[in-house]
Amino acid sequence: MASTMSSADFDRTFLPHLDAAYNLARLLMRNAEDAEDVVQEAYLRALRAFSSFRGETSRSWLLAIVRNTSFTWLRNNRSRGHTEFQEEQHVSRDVDPETQSMRCERTRAVEQCVEQLPSDFREVFVLREMEALSYREIAAITGVPAGTVMSRLARARARLAGCLKSSPHKNLAGGRIGS
Repeated sequence: MASTMSSADFDRTFLPHLDAAYNLARLLMRNAEDAEDVVQEAYLRALRAFSSFRGETSRSWLLAIVRNTSFTWLRNNRSRGHTEFQEEQHVSRDVDPETQSMRCERTRAVEQCVEQLPSDFREVFVLREMEALSYREIAAITGVPAGTVMSRLARARARLAGCLKSSPHKNLAGGRIGS
């Protein structure tokens, strides 16, 4: 199968997952520019390894590469400083300023709480809640049993809820986290 695949096949298979790859990298890297670099490197690695792709779930396969690339980058670049992601740049401009301000505050509070999670909790939380992957897909990406994924996710949700409840913006914790 893989030996006859072209770059068009690669694009068709993996480009639809570009947003998911970036979201995972950004939350693991905690920096938008570094995440872009990681995603670019991950796509190059995926392209080089495309001949070994056997038709598994393409999204999971790619996100495992993004995850590994992120951790390699972090290990090799620990001393570099990180800049903070600015959510305000990505908020819709067609809402009134008060609503936009509340959304920015809520987003900042959630991001700060997510960033405070230990990396193994943050990783499963992002993959499940933001990328909507199944427990089995997350287990394949992270290399841990599905039961461990579920346990980490439950702990991540509990910590996130506690963090949001202690946030100065008490109304942020009113909704249910996860499903």
